[in-house]
Amino acid sequence: MKDEEHRIQCTLFRWAALESSNHPELQLMHAIPNGGHRHKAVAGRLKAEGVKAGVPDIFLPVARSGSHGLYIEMKTQNGRLTGSQKDWTEALADQGYRVEICRAWDAAAILIANYLGFDARL
Repeated sequence: MKDEEHRIQCTLFRWAALESSNHPELQLMHAIPNGGHRHKAVAGRLKAEGVKAGVPDIFLPVARSGSHGLYIEMKTQNGRLTGSQKDWTEALADQGYRVEICRAWDAAAILIANYLGFDARL
């Protein structure tokens, strides 16, 4: 994960931790560590364990408004989806998950709050 994406995602998880006392569903939100550069041996082990390229960065396993859960792919302002990320977002949406691309932590926080049915305090 790029440094800017890392910073954005860390800020989002800090916000979620602060909000989780009022909205405990946020405690279920977790990151999926698919990105980043790894030593070849580590990458091989992770692949053998089932890690797959293109899976979105964040998952909130809470069903709302006809969706089984919410996946979020974090990108910088200029970041683009890879081919495998496009494939995953389409496949997950076809399976009944909501999948969104967010380019700032506050956009993701607003998305999550709306998904869960509360007003985001930023």
